[in-house]
Parts: sequence; structure tokens; C-alpha cells
Amino acid sequence: MESEQYVSPLLAAASLSVVFLVLFAMLFAELPFAERLRVIIDQHTQKLMFTVAAVAMMSSLYYSEVVGFIPCEFCWYQRIAMYPLAVLLLVAIVTRSRIDSRYIVTLAGIGLPLSIYHYQLQLFPDQVRVCSGIVSCTDRNVNQFGFVSIPFMAGSGFLAILLLQLAEWRVDYLYRRWYGGDGADATDEPSSRP
Repeated sequence: MESEQYVSPLLAAASLSVVFLVLFAMLFAELPFAERLRVIIDQHTQKLMFTVAAVAMMSSLYYSEVVGFIPCEFCWYQRIAMYPLAVLLLVAIVTRSRIDSRYIVTLAGIGLPLSIYHYQLQLFPDQVRVCSGIVSCTDRNVNQFGFVSIPFMAGSGFLAILLLQLAEWRVDYLYRRWYGGDGADATDEPSSRP
């Protein structure tokens, strides 16, 4: 499909960028003058996680339903981990509640090793056959910048979600350490914590 030549580089760049942006946000949130960033992390992390999960879900549907790539067995496993994340986070946003982090960490923690394993299958295709589906798990339908494939992008999404959760935990710890309690008085915002 013609659109794939334009969409794949954008998705590949976004998958790389989101991980680095979250890492930089985590580092800068430690600085005393980064209060606004801490408030964003504290109040909007689940929205950011939803954005990552929703883009990953829509991207996988784009590749299978629009472009016509048939998902391999490990692609399905990664979808099984990512799609519920997107749905759970959407429900949390709509209901204005917080999902317990154990659900987020569990799903992303299962998806990341699956993505890593699938990616290394693509890098080293001469391994024992693991996939039994119609499509081989070693096929690389997307190869952007010489190393970014579909499982790499999925792994970046899972990693970004885990890092966002870690950033939220870290900001909560900083609020407790610096201000005592749960950090509710840490900002000028009327409702610093939902």
C-alpha cells in the first residue's frame, strides 16, 4: 500500500521519540524547578499511557487491516497485551479514576519481553522454529532506519508505558519526601491528586 511508505517512518520515529521523551521527563522531574513537569506527570500519566497504547493499537490495526500484513503468532501475543491496556486506560480516563498500577505493569511487563523475543527472532532468523502460524515470526514487513520493525515499535510502546508508570511512582515519592504526606499540598493546583 502506498500510504505505508509514509506512515511507517512516522511510526518508527514516534516509537523511538516517545521512549527518549519519557526518559528525559523522568530526569528533569528530579530538578527542584521542574514543578510544572511533576504536576503533569502526577495528574496526566494515565492519559499519556493511553495515548501510547492507543497509537500502538491503531498502528497494529493499520498494518493488518489497511496495509494487509498478516500478523504472526507473536504479533497476536503482543496485541493481547496491548489492546487491554488501551481499553483499561480509556475506561479510567472516561470515569476519571486511576487504574491500579499492578494491572498496567503486568500487561506491559508481559508485552515487553514478548516484543524483545520477537525482535530477536527477526534479527537471528536461523533459530529453532517457534511460530507455527501462517506467517513466520522472522518476517520483517517493516524495516525503518535499518533496525525498527513492528515488534521493535511494540516494545517501545510497552517500555514507554512502563517508564511512565515508573515516572509516576518517582514523582509520588518525591512529593512525599519533599512535602510529606501524599503531596496534595505540593502545588498551587486545587486538586493536585485525583
